[in-house]
Amino acid sequence: MPAFNAYGDGGCLVSAPAEFAGLFCRGVQQRKRSMVAASAVAAAAAEYVRATKKQRQLPQPSLDALPDECLFEILRRLPGGSERGASACVSRRWLALLGSIRASELGEAAAPAPALPDLNEEFVMEEDKDEVPAEPCVERAIEGKEATDVRLAAMAVVAGSRGGLEKLAVRGSHPTRGVTDQGLSAVARGSPNLCSLALWDVPLVTDAGLAEIAAGCPLLERLDISRCPLITDKGLIAVAQGCPNLVSLTIEACSGVGNDGLRAIGRCCTKLQAVNIKNCAHVGDQGISSLVCSATASLAKIRLQGLNITDASLAVIGYYGKVVTDLTLTRLATVGERGFWVMANAAGLQKLRCLNVTSCPGVTDLALASIAKFCTSLKQLYLRKCGHVSDAGLKAFTESAKVLENLQLEECNGVTLVGILASLLNCGEKFRALSLVKCMGIKDICSAPAQLPLCRSLRFLTIKDCPGFTDTSLAVVGMICPQLEQVNLSGLGEVTDNGLLPLIRSSEGSLIKVDLSGCKNVTDVAVSSLVKAHGKSLKQVSLEGCSKITDASLFAISESCMELAELDLSNCMVSDYGVAILASAKHLKLRVLSLSGCSKVTPKSVPFLGNLGQSLEGLNLQFCNMIGNHNIASLEKKLWWCDILA
Repeated sequence: MPAFNAYGDGGCLVSAPAEFAGLFCRGVQQRKRSMVAASAVAAAAAEYVRATKKQRQLPQPSLDALPDECLFEILRRLPGGSERGASACVSRRWLALLGSIRASELGEAAAPAPALPDLNEEFVMEEDKDEVPAEPCVERAIEGKEATDVRLAAMAVVAGSRGGLEKLAVRGSHPTRGVTDQGLSAVARGSPNLCSLALWDVPLVTDAGLAEIAAGCPLLERLDISRCPLITDKGLIAVAQGCPNLVSLTIEACSGVGNDGLRAIGRCCTKLQAVNIKNCAHVGDQGISSLVCSATASLAKIRLQGLNITDASLAVIGYYGKVVTDLTLTRLATVGERGFWVMANAAGLQKLRCLNVTSCPGVTDLALASIAKFCTSLKQLYLRKCGHVSDAGLKAFTESAKVLENLQLEECNGVTLVGILASLLNCGEKFRALSLVKCMGIKDICSAPAQLPLCRSLRFLTIKDCPGFTDTSLAVVGMICPQLEQVNLSGLGEVTDNGLLPLIRSSEGSLIKVDLSGCKNVTDVAVSSLVKAHGKSLKQVSLEGCSKITDASLFAISESCMELAELDLSNCMVSDYGVAILASAKHLKLRVLSLSGCSKVTPKSVPFLGNLGQSLEGLNLQFCNMIGNHNIASLEKKLWWCDILA
C-alpha cells in the first residue's frame, strides 16, 4: 500500500509513492533555503537604502561654506552688472559682500568670444554712432519705510553697472530698520561718481557714514543734510577734506554741527557757491565769518535762518560778499539795526540782486535806506514780518534803488497806502512787480495825494488778504497802473464791482491772469466786463469762492475768451446750464477746469463735461456730491487722458 504524505494543496490530500518521498523532502529543504536567501537580499536592500539616505543627509558642497574673503574674491570677478545684480538677490550675505566692493576693486572679465551678428538688430552707420544719446544720470530717491540699508545697498549694486549712482536722496527712514552708516558705505563703495546727496530725517547716520561718502565720492558737489542729530563737525571736516569740488551745502536742524565744521568747509572747498544754514543752535559768528571769508571768491548765495549770530556776521558778509547775488536772512533775533547798516555800508555787496528778510527786528527805515544806497544792483526785495519798516523807510528805499524790479511786502503793518503811492512815484522804469500780502496798514485813505503817480512799467500786482483795502483804493490803483498784465486780488472781501470796474476800464494793456478768489461781493457784471474787455488775452481766471457768480459769467466767457486755459469756479453758483454753455464753445480750449463745491452741478452735466475736448488735462469735481461715483467712473472712462479729482 502506498505511503501517504500530508501536503496541503488546494485543500486536497495528495498521495505519493514511496519512491517519491525522498524527492519531496529535498524540495522542501530547497524551498526553505530560498526563503532564507530572499530574506538576506531584503536585508541587504534595506541596508543600502539606509546608507543612501544617510549619504543624502551629508552636507553638499556650497559657496555658502566659503569664508567671506573667498566669496568676496569670487563676486568681484563677476563679468557684468547684470550678473552682480542677480547675485545680490541670492541672500543678504551676498548683497552685503557685493555692497562692500569698491568700483576700483571690480575685476576685469575675460573678453567674450565673438558672437554671431544679430540680424534683427537695427543697423547703425559708422558716422551715426556719435549721434547716439548718452545714458542719463542714475538718480534715485527713497522715502519713509522704504529707506533701509538693504534697499540702499541693492540700489548701489544695480547702479554699479552704469558707473554707480550720481544723485541720491534719502527722505525719512524705516522706524526699526532705518538707513545707517552701513547703507551709506555701500553707496560710497559702489558710486564713485556720486555728485549729489540729500539726507533728510535720517537719525541713525553718524559721522562714520559721512566719512565713507567723503572717502569714496570725491566728485560730490551738493550735500543736503536735514535733521540728522548724530552728524557733527567731525563728519563735515571729513567732507571738506575729501570733497574739494563741493559747490552747494545745506545744513538744517543738525544739533551736532558747529563752527569747526563750517570753518573746514570754507577752508577746503574753494568752489563753494551756495550755503544754506538753518536752525543749527551751535553755529555762531565764528563759523559763518570763517566760511564767508574763505569762500569770498565763489560764494554767490547765502541763506541763514534761526542762528545765534550777531551784527559781526552781517558785517563780514557785507565786506567779503564780493560775488553774493542772493541773500536770505530769516529769524535772526540777535541781529540789530547796526548789523544791517554796517552790512550795507561795507560796500561789498555790489552784485547783490535779491534780498529776502523775514522776522528780523534789525530791519528799520535807516537800515533799508542804507541797503538801497550801497547795494546798487538790487532788483528784488522781499520783506516779511518786518514791523519796524514804515512809509518813510520805503520812500527812502525807492528813491535810491534805481534798478528795482520787484517789491514784496508781507505782514509789514507799518506800511500804509500813502507809502505805497509815494514809492510808485519814485520807482524807475524797470519796476514791474508789486505784492502786498496781509499788510494791515493798507487801508483806504481819506483823500488822494496832490500828485498821483503814474507807473506805466508795473505789470504784476498782488494785493492779497488786506482787509482794509476796498473799492476806493482799488479805483486809485487802476488809475496809476494802466499797463497791468497779472492782477491778484484774492481775499479782498470788501471789494465789489464798484472798485473792479474802474480798474478794468482804465487798463490800457492786456490782462493775462486775474485772480479774484475770495472776493465774495464781485458779481456777473464785473466778470462780464472783464472778459469783454480782455477776452482775447486772458489765459487764467480764478473765481473761487465768489458766491455771486452764476451762469451769466460762463455765457460771457464762452463768447469772449479765445485763449483761456485755466478756469476756477470752485464754490460758485454755476449750474448744469453753465457747464453746457462752456462745452458748446468750440473755440474754447480749456486745460484746467475746477467745479469743486458747486452744489448746483448735477449728473446732467456729465455728458457736457465729456465733450470739453482733448485739450482738457485737469478736472476738479471734488465736493460735487450730486454727481455720484457711477457718473465719475463713466467720465473717467471717456476722458481717459484727463486727471479727474473727485
